[in-house]
Amino acid sequence: MAKVNEAAAMEIDDPNSNISDQISPKFSINVLQLLKSAQMQHGLRHGDYTRYRRYCTARLRRLYKSLKFTHGRGKYTRKAISESTVTEVRFLHVVLYMAERAWSHAMEKRQLPDGPNARQRIYLIGRLRKAVKWADLFSHLCSVKGDSRTSLEAEAYASYMKGNLLFEQDRNWDTALRNFKSARSVYEELGKYGDVENQVLCRERVEELEPSIRYCLHKIGGSNLQASELLQIGEMEGPASDLFKSKLEAAMAEARSQQAASLTEFHWLGNRFPITNAKTRVAILKAQELEKDLHGPLADSLSAEKRLVTFDKVFTAYHEARSCIRSDLASAGSAENVKDDLNGLDKAVSAVLGQRTIERNQLLVSIAKSKLTRRRDDKNEKVTKPEELVRLYDLLLQNTADLSDLVSSGRDRKPEEVTFAEECELKSLAFRAERCFYLARSYSLAGKRSEAYALYCRARSLAENALWKFQAHSKTDQLSIFNRVMIKELKTLYDECRSYSCIEHATGIIEEVKAPENLSKKISTISLTGADKKVEKYLLEKLDLYEPAISESNVKAVPRIEPFPPAFQSIPRNPIVLDLAYNAIDFPSIENRMKKDKKGFISRLWG
Repeated sequence: MAKVNEAAAMEIDDPNSNISDQISPKFSINVLQLLKSAQMQHGLRHGDYTRYRRYCTARLRRLYKSLKFTHGRGKYTRKAISESTVTEVRFLHVVLYMAERAWSHAMEKRQLPDGPNARQRIYLIGRLRKAVKWADLFSHLCSVKGDSRTSLEAEAYASYMKGNLLFEQDRNWDTALRNFKSARSVYEELGKYGDVENQVLCRERVEELEPSIRYCLHKIGGSNLQASELLQIGEMEGPASDLFKSKLEAAMAEARSQQAASLTEFHWLGNRFPITNAKTRVAILKAQELEKDLHGPLADSLSAEKRLVTFDKVFTAYHEARSCIRSDLASAGSAENVKDDLNGLDKAVSAVLGQRTIERNQLLVSIAKSKLTRRRDDKNEKVTKPEELVRLYDLLLQNTADLSDLVSSGRDRKPEEVTFAEECELKSLAFRAERCFYLARSYSLAGKRSEAYALYCRARSLAENALWKFQAHSKTDQLSIFNRVMIKELKTLYDECRSYSCIEHATGIIEEVKAPENLSKKISTISLTGADKKVEKYLLEKLDLYEPAISESNVKAVPRIEPFPPAFQSIPRNPIVLDLAYNAIDFPSIENRMKKDKKGFISRLWG
């Protein structure tokens, strides 16, 4: 033992050891850029934490094997990573990916469909503690073995992990706020230096940390945020804000459950249906809150993509309410009054769901119309074809027919239900006219002038009929905003049908007049060999040139290797002999040379 201490003392006092420490290289890791690229390439672009966790596990396995840092072959023997162990930068990668694996496992549990239960929450917090432990070790090792920038990034990463743990535990909000602010200040400073990509990543991380900081201030009491402001903050994207979103969703669900106690009835077309199930109340209340975003004063400021996402959430909420109603119907037993109320509530919720489906499809129609006449831009955005609009109007016609059948299915119909069914019929008339118009446009693009002209005339008559009925309905009933929009669209459609029908008629006459001339031109250019065509040479004709015969993958072009089918070639043929003297020759009779049949006795008698 004394010899060992003596040797250690000699190593410490050895001047060569100090020199080796002084010249030991400092490792450099761009932590944020490394993590962002790994996260975006392996699942977190779509919020798939399971895939990212598996990637971290596979990455750790490869690092252990390449570093020959395995933990025993038969029996597991854990090897700790200390300052003396870190001889390569890949040891720092091991610690970093250990923290990432634990964090992604916790986020995976957080994103369960019904949320984590008590046991899963305990496991989740344990994984976050493990992530904090590895992040602290990574920060410590980088402070010793890394350069100043790597050490600063590692410190910000450790602060971020500590903030996530306290955020999930719902306690020590001031400490969580301090950690989040520390990480934000580091990324703000790092965003001022380096290349452009690194600056953009740092600014994105600062923006992702902002919701968590504001929520911590709200919990402490230093900020008076309303629920709508919290929802707007929760719309930010990024892995750093996923924990905040889950926390916000849990808080909003709790607030909805408290508010749903006052929602005892569902009003629809003059009917009132009682709601007894608490889950049904929460689902309907959630759908109604989302509908305020679609029909509220700020609805016009929302982009089409956000409105489509909101529609999907509304559909999910109403489907959840319908499933709860159906389960209540199954367990209602023989209570007729309860069954009648539940059937009426199911009908009302289904009707509202049908209305929202029509509104969503109308939004898709408006998006498709905006892309119909647009040319392809630099983003290679897909241009809408008229056939797609025909398909969308088919869906709208089916939706209005289903909704009309659902409303008309009852025996004792109220005046509101009769009026609603009439509005559905008017909508179907307008949708039929629009569908016929875009069907005519598809035939026009295909060059079928007579069919397009007939369809334009039919669309004009349908639009005229629908416009007349809308105006007659508006005289008897109060003119709604939807009716005003539809009347305006029908007038525009009528004018377009008239102009397009004239254009198709004129174009058809011009093509009919020019048809013989075009046909003669095409016939005059016919060639058996194709020598007169100016085409690009094939591969076998330009073997001495370094030019590709196959186009690039993003360009649709036929490979020019060898012409197929091959061109016609003139070849010599055997001469044709016409025997003109054959019919004028009188040949002698040869009957005497022909063999005569011998007849027997019986044949002679009968002959």
